Amino acid sequence: MSLDRVILAFAGVMVLLSVALTAFVHPYFVWLTVFVGVNLLQSAFTGFCPAAIIFRKLGIRPGSAF
Repeated sequence: MSLDRVILAFAGVMVLLSVALTAFVHPYFVWLTVFVGVNLLQSAFTGFCPAAIIFRKLGIRPGSAF
C-alpha cells in the first residue's frame, strides 16, 4: 500500500473509533472526531500531515500526495 492509502485508511479507522468511543464511553470523545476532521482539512490545503511523517519513517512507500 502506498502512503496515501495508508493515511486514508488510518483516518477512517480514527473516525470510526472516535464515533464508537463517543457512543459507548463518553460524549466528549466527539472532540477526537473533530480533531481528525480538522487535521484532514488542513492537510488538504497545506499538504502537511503529521501521520504521513510517522508512516514514512516506518517505511511505507511514498504515494503521489504525501
